[in-house]
Amino acid sequence: MIQEKTILKVADNSGAKTVRCFRVLGGSRKRYARIGDVIVASVQAAEPRKRVKKKDIIRALVVRQRQPWRRPDGSYVRFDDNAAVLIEKGEPRATRIFGPIPREIKEKGYNTIASLAEELV
Repeated sequence: MIQEKTILKVADNSGAKTVRCFRVLGGSRKRYARIGDVIVASVQAAEPRKRVKKKDIIRALVVRQRQPWRRPDGSYVRFDDNAAVLIEKGEPRATRIFGPIPREIKEKGYNTIASLAEELV
């Protein structure tokens, strides 16, 4: 459950370290983002000399959330942190993705991000 003002880790090598969500895309009344949703965020901390700078406005795909969610088979999945991957026109801005990525990301059509991931959960 990601909402406005939520701080997320960045799970790629784009240069950003943390981002703050300030809009959940998907309609004017959509309040919470879940895994597979796109948010608009601002970069809060970034590595020096990389493509992404502090205060940049970016779009990001939520790839991990602390809130447990139920899969259709009845199992629950939960991660240790809230994390996002920076995207540009549906493709990742980075060349590497860190940490586990749920298989729901591939099911939602983000095959490139799923193929770059270390492990699919």
